[in-house]
Amino acid sequence: MAAVIKKVGVIGAGQMGNGIAHVAALAGFDVVLNDVSSDRLKSGMATINGNLARQVSKKGVTEDDKAKAIARISLAEKLDGLADCDLVIETAVEKEEVKRKIFHELCAVLKPEAIVASDTSSISITRLAAATDRPERFIGIHFMNPVPLMELVELIRGIATDDATFEASKEFVAKLGKQVAVSEDFPAFIVNRILLPMINEAIYTLYEGVGNVEAIDAAMKLGAHHPMGPLELADFIGLDTCLSIMQVLHEGLADSKYRPCPLLVKYVEAGWLGRKTQRGFYDYRGAKPVPTR
Repeated sequence: MAAVIKKVGVIGAGQMGNGIAHVAALAGFDVVLNDVSSDRLKSGMATINGNLARQVSKKGVTEDDKAKAIARISLAEKLDGLADCDLVIETAVEKEEVKRKIFHELCAVLKPEAIVASDTSSISITRLAAATDRPERFIGIHFMNPVPLMELVELIRGIATDDATFEASKEFVAKLGKQVAVSEDFPAFIVNRILLPMINEAIYTLYEGVGNVEAIDAAMKLGAHHPMGPLELADFIGLDTCLSIMQVLHEGLADSKYRPCPLLVKYVEAGWLGRKTQRGFYDYRGAKPVPTR
């Protein structure tokens, strides 16, 4: 029998976390949004409110839907606030040691039957599950960004994930109105196994002087009908996240074709992480984005 999920906890109020809280609350789930500071939680709620307002303006949802969704979300600065959740989804930075620490602390306060999930975009679900007291009730639920707009969710079972956890997670995703793609527990799963090497190759193309930022993005938008150019997309994802995923691929698959481009490393070392720092392959500090190379 699949577990019944009614109350959902989300760890992290950043772009992924607030997006997951948004769609879960809109689908009728009670949601507890957790982060380490009240400022981050306020910022996350402001984003949710703004995105819901945009949906109302486009007649995707009603004002009543928006008000009910906001009312279903409560905030918690401590993990204790997630104690009675049926499912908790972690959306922390893409660093394994950070995630493992969160899971260790979370399991100490969570009810025994609760499911724990990670929104990791690349890290082994089996290894993360081993940091918990419930590997059979641990699963990867990888949402795409931006969560309210993207239809796909990857489900990834670890070696110990049981059938009840998988079925409950699949049912939860369906209630959000999303489509499931089931991936084996290999580095970066399906989407990022394909997408990030393409982005990394675009950065190599820039690094080697084959084309400038504008030419590379225009080539893929106009020549391959991609909605965003690969360098523009890298800035949107966050260059630190792109680098972390490429490192997981390179280390996990031991193949030189996944070696992160030195230019990507240099941008991350400079703190030029894309949109979130106002500078990446584009400079976002003016009225319109300007290429940095």
